[in-house]
Amino acid sequence: MLSKYCQKALEKAEYKKLDDDTWFAEIKGFVGVWGNGITIEECRQDLLEVLEEWIILKLQDGDSLPVIDEIEIKVVLMEVA
Repeated sequence: MLSKYCQKALEKAEYKKLDDDTWFAEIKGFVGVWGNGITIEECRQDLLEVLEEWIILKLQDGDSLPVIDEIEIKVVLMEVA
């Protein structure tokens, strides 16, 4: 489920070639998630790593994640008896 979620998020990424010939990418709705690199593939890989770390932090903090193409990831807290 998590890899499918990441894949769908990456499909929504917007890439730009910067004036210094490097690449920049971000995903709308994922505040603070962006990547850069010398090549577009390096940029995509950087974006994926940032996205994965961002998801982990959001889940640790109990924050909600954006729904992507009807894929929703939620944290369910269970009480320990």
